[in-house]
Amino acid sequence: MVAEAPDNSSSEPDSAAGKRGRCPRLLAFTAIALAGPSVVLSGLALLFAAGVLTPLRKTDDLERQLHAYILANPQVILESVKGLEARQQAAANSEAAKVVSERRDDIFNDPDAPVGVNPQGDAIVVEFFDYNCPYCRQAAPLLGKLEKADKGIRLVFKEYPILGSGSVFAARAALASRKQGRYLAFHQRMMTYNGRITETSTLEVAADVGIDVERLKTDMQDPAIDAAIKRNIALAEALRIGGTPSFVVGKEVVRGLVDEATMKRLIASARAK
Repeated sequence: MVAEAPDNSSSEPDSAAGKRGRCPRLLAFTAIALAGPSVVLSGLALLFAAGVLTPLRKTDDLERQLHAYILANPQVILESVKGLEARQQAAANSEAAKVVSERRDDIFNDPDAPVGVNPQGDAIVVEFFDYNCPYCRQAAPLLGKLEKADKGIRLVFKEYPILGSGSVFAARAALASRKQGRYLAFHQRMMTYNGRITETSTLEVAADVGIDVERLKTDMQDPAIDAAIKRNIALAEALRIGGTPSFVVGKEVVRGLVDEATMKRLIASARAK
């Protein structure tokens, strides 16, 4: 099952996801919006040709008639866009559900994916995130609260750097910090950082949490780190995840920031299966 997060996120226009708490989504919506009029025109043309709609005037200028119809009924554009988006979402959901079923080990049991404070937990919450995503920073304290209250929650972190070179550098540094046993300390501090994550700020945070920065720079060159990030990106694409944060819990994929009640419901559902 695949779900969309409820419309409960920040209105800060840092990402294209806006009201769904996802970074980014504007290009996809723009494409749909631009496609809307053409879909409407094509559909109306068929209706006119089939005689379902009576021509507005006795003329061969079908395009002008269609234009007049849309002006008189502007709601058809919105209905067309919503319908197209719903069909695309349904297709994405179906494909993602199949991937969750077929690639459970890649999603839930990747040994190269860092885990939270309860590595033996029975309810697994997988998060795809980017350190520069403001909604991921909003999700971090909620996830921390849940795993402290419920020792059976096992968080799995999927570094998914999609918001620029600073994000990529930070993801590589985070994975490299595991070699010094400092991933969680680094991750938590990065999620509370006030400002844009860059190479400079990443190394500042690393030093603040006791990481040997020179060793970190060397460890970041390990080809296995880039390979892990590439696997995460490929897995996100297979799950039709295009923004952050996104979660996989049990059989469900949730795209967007969720509230505490929703996450608890997802966890309970995962345990029941």
